[in-house]
Amino acid sequence: MTRLSVNINKVATLRNARGGNRPNVVEIAKDAERFGAQGITIHPRPDERHITKKDAYELKDVVSTEFNIEGYPDERFMTIIKDLRPDQATLVPDPPNVLTSNAGWDTLGRADELKPIIDKIKNLGVRVSIFVEPEIAIIKGAKALNTDRIELYTEMYASAYSKDKEKAIANYVEAATKAHELGIGINAGHDLDLDNLKYLIKSIPYIDEVSIGHALICDSLYLGLENTIQLYLRELNL
Repeated sequence: MTRLSVNINKVATLRNARGGNRPNVVEIAKDAERFGAQGITIHPRPDERHITKKDAYELKDVVSTEFNIEGYPDERFMTIIKDLRPDQATLVPDPPNVLTSNAGWDTLGRADELKPIIDKIKNLGVRVSIFVEPEIAIIKGAKALNTDRIELYTEMYASAYSKDKEKAIANYVEAATKAHELGIGINAGHDLDLDNLKYLIKSIPYIDEVSIGHALICDSLYLGLENTIQLYLRELNL
């Protein structure tokens, strides 16, 4: 079964909008796990517009499932990974000024940059996943980098899903099949929701993990966090 990692960035965004500690990020993470989440994902950006460095260190002490820290692998990020040794570090190529992750790594053109970073993180005993787009050449490049997993950037799938879901998924199936053949673990994330999640998992049953934040938190405003997490788990339990 594909695991559900709940991205709690948006909880921190809401807290930061008002100041103080409501909603409490640590308590939300604990509740999400209690309600069935199989992992917690955070992205501690340098501008701390949602998750802060302090949050990351506090969460390390309470997350009892899988702790996934994603971010651009600058010096600050690498220090956090070295200090906290999460279960997984997900490398994203976006610089600090972008609103959200919007592209995958060029595993060929940036191989010389990525390889020593991946090696360094793996030597810490931390699993490495890199954010990529569904292209065969990129997948082969990821294999050469010796990453443990890739995370398929699913925004293009989500955007096209309502128009032609078979066309929307085609490149992802091809890319994931190649990754699976090469022995690379597969994660997925970005704009996944209760409408498009099940079809993704049915089409690519060997996805190890999905990371979902924005849609899940939005749904929980209407449905409640516990009910929402259970609904997402139901979509994954084919």
